[in-house]
Amino acid sequence: MQNPFEYSDTNKRYHTLEYENRRRYGGRVVKVPLDAGFTCPNIDGCRGRGGCTYCSSRGSGEHAGLPGTPLMEQFRAGIEASRSKWPEARYIPYFQAHTNTYAPVEVLREKFEPFIGLPGTVGLSIATRADCLPPEVLDYLEEIARRTDLTVELGLQSAFDSTGERINRCHSYAEFTAAVTELKKRGIRVCVHLIDGLPGEDRAMMLETVRRVAKLPVDAVKLHLLYIIKGTVMGQEYLEGKVRELSMEEYVGIVCDQLELLPPEVVIERITGDGEEATLLAPLWSLKKRRVMNAIDKEMARRNSWQGKGRETK
Repeated sequence: MQNPFEYSDTNKRYHTLEYENRRRYGGRVVKVPLDAGFTCPNIDGCRGRGGCTYCSSRGSGEHAGLPGTPLMEQFRAGIEASRSKWPEARYIPYFQAHTNTYAPVEVLREKFEPFIGLPGTVGLSIATRADCLPPEVLDYLEEIARRTDLTVELGLQSAFDSTGERINRCHSYAEFTAAVTELKKRGIRVCVHLIDGLPGEDRAMMLETVRRVAKLPVDAVKLHLLYIIKGTVMGQEYLEGKVRELSMEEYVGIVCDQLELLPPEVVIERITGDGEEATLLAPLWSLKKRRVMNAIDKEMARRNSWQGKGRETK
């Protein structure tokens, strides 16, 4: 069956990051995750203690460089790790672990400046929270965006404040929408992180989160599967039977429903989660990442659907 989706040159019926990078940069681009040693306001007591209940001590930076290792050393190691697979790739330094704008501007300059315009790179990506973007930080991010292709990645996870309270997120949906507005005023590309399968949420809530995000001026979305990690608060809740994992079939169906609700021009930067095997409690099927992605492709083809098709009907 011929693929009817306009933002694709493969069998993918959604707007992949790989397609977008080929369109924008003419080839493969690899994001190199970095750990710059930041913390979070819901860890240090500013907003809360303990962090999000699903989050490990690495602050979602399991694939980033080793904490305490010089950033440029982390970056070069990441390049070397990918070079055998993609020898012609260019790179985006990705400040991933914890909250990467949670510091004074002079500290942010020290961390970010060496990577702006670095040979072989095509931009910069910075992961943060909606409550860590004061005016002086927004001004600095605007300055960066004038010099390179900047993406600010905002963790939302769910549009429901009740879920945010349940997972100790410690900021509101209203704060998130205000942050998107301020970033877009400054011409900054925004990528939103969402998690499917959070405790207390059903399919209707997961779809409603995407409906709300679809109405905002966001440029990209990461759809994450909730994976439950040993040593976390949620990991203990799972062992006590307080958290239910999604089946692969449930997840595939929910993601396809969500894709149908998102505008076709929005880039899907991630479509599943990938925890580390050594620390993963559940779901173990998530370790077969390629299998999950293939199942999503097959389901979209079975429906004869594509990203954005259902926006007017669901």
